[in-house]
Amino acid sequence: MERTKSNKVMDEEKFSEYLKNPIMSRNVDFKTHHNSEPAKLYMLGDNIDIHPPTIMTHDPSICAWGVVIIDYSGNIIYAECIKTEGTPAKKRRIRKGDDDVRRMTEIIDFLLSLIEKYNVQFMFTELPHGSQNAAAAKMIGAVSGIVQTISQCMKIGVEWYSEGDSKHHLLGKRSAVKKETINAIKKLYNVPWTNIGFRDEAIADAISIYHLALMESPVLKMLKMK
Repeated sequence: MERTKSNKVMDEEKFSEYLKNPIMSRNVDFKTHHNSEPAKLYMLGDNIDIHPPTIMTHDPSICAWGVVIIDYSGNIIYAECIKTEGTPAKKRRIRKGDDDVRRMTEIIDFLLSLIEKYNVQFMFTELPHGSQNAAAAKMIGAVSGIVQTISQCMKIGVEWYSEGDSKHHLLGKRSAVKKETINAIKKLYNVPWTNIGFRDEAIADAISIYHLALMESPVLKMLKMK
């Protein structure tokens, strides 16, 4: 198995054994490329209950973060938009910076819970870009930092793709209205849509990143061979 710097790697023989029998003994020894420490596993009595490995794809945003969990066969098993709202200045009894930290904490807690529940092994994400003011620029840096920090701390590889590239691959043009992206994704994937505008937009954008990775990511090609 070719190993890349960012990719979380399991021993080939152990990984194949795991795919055949996800309920294994306590002393199973999966390794990571980064430091060869055993990966975190769920414990049920004397056995290990491991969810089949999955991929997480993101449309990162402090206001409406699209996150989708996809199995190695390309089936969407979970889709959601993490919605956070800032506290209005008149009601806020803390500094705005503290309120921003609260919102980021909500997002991080949600993502970490999904990573553990669904045994996420790799991530794809849109690279945030563009801002109209200093506050928006700060949030772009914050959400990018959330993804990269989770990647490094959880030892889960991540690949970044641009919104323009994902739109061009999906629609044949680099810019489009949100409804066009949703309609295109509906034709390609079975998605648990919420029928709430901003939520479905975030989910569709996250899936469009995965759709681009299908063509461009060598890591995803390797995972789909398992």
